Amino acid sequence: MTKVVVTGAAGRMGTQIVRLVRATPGLAVSGAVERAGSPAIGKDAGTLAGGEPLGVAVVDDLAKALPGADVVIDFTSHEASVRHAQACAAAGVALVIGSTGFTPDAKAKVAEAARKVPVVLSPNMSVGVNVVFELVRQAARVLGDAYDVEIVEIHHKHKRDAPSGTAVALGEVAAQALGRAPADALAYSRHGILGERPPWQIGIQTLRGGDVVGEHTVFFCGEGERVEITHRATSREQFARGAARAAAWLPGKAPGVYDMADVLGLRGAK
Repeated sequence: MTKVVVTGAAGRMGTQIVRLVRATPGLAVSGAVERAGSPAIGKDAGTLAGGEPLGVAVVDDLAKALPGADVVIDFTSHEASVRHAQACAAAGVALVIGSTGFTPDAKAKVAEAARKVPVVLSPNMSVGVNVVFELVRQAARVLGDAYDVEIVEIHHKHKRDAPSGTAVALGEVAAQALGRAPADALAYSRHGILGERPPWQIGIQTLRGGDVVGEHTVFFCGEGERVEITHRATSREQFARGAARAAAWLPGKAPGVYDMADVLGLRGAK
């Protein structure tokens, strides 16, 4: 039985993850963590997730939940995820990170922790989205420079980072498939920019509103036709399901940074 600690256990994603982990054969919730001062501290994680009690009380410090754990699932913030990665590295516990908004410095700190423990770091845990990554890669290779690439994403009004990590990852996938450096190719909105669209550019547009779980569309705009690849999330459950799948896959792997393509077998194992 793989013992799983869930951080942000009382949040929108955390409660979904607790439910999915307890329903997944071979996985068990062994710990639950929330920020200091949260009203969830001391409460049962199973009850907070809308189910039967698990006998697992929510604590305010990840270090308290790590003894005996096999893997941590972390959907918090990139700042908290860095601290959690460092704690997992010190304790020898594997880590699945679904947080977004990572800066290059934060990613480097996670990579440093991954020298000691295996880490799955993915901007989107959805199985469908990770298939879309591969579809975009293939489309970009086949369609080539004759097609302009644009990305539009929309999420609920409470999402804190913009653009989404998934939108950036889609742009990076397309840029790399086209032989372009993502840092040069990606353009975020175009307010105040005059002149024609540079042919090498990949635009990313962000919308926020309502309760939209998440939608991403990649446009390949050519002369006389347009190809669109869209993923629409209608429930957060699919993110939790992917995280549970990653948690079942990760323990026992060599230290290093993995992503959902590794988990799903979309590329050769590291």
